[in-house]
Amino acid sequence: MPFSDDHLAELNLLAQFPSTSAQEGIKVHSHTAAPETVKAAEHLFERGLISQKDGGYLTPLGSEAVELTQKLQSILSA
Repeated sequence: MPFSDDHLAELNLLAQFPSTSAQEGIKVHSHTAAPETVKAAEHLFERGLISQKDGGYLTPLGSEAVELTQKLQSILSA
């Protein structure tokens, strides 16, 4: 099954989160961010990967997802 456009937007947003610190997050500004990024943040929040509808911090599940996203990026870039 190929990644949908929504899944790709979610992966791209996850890739923007810092993986070195749980004390750093991101903010998705609905008035300046692309609509697909805003939608991705909402989906990640609904799935329990981030703490706020507009970004915030990674949850433990979100941290795991970022780690897996980084591994996939590394494999595909090799």
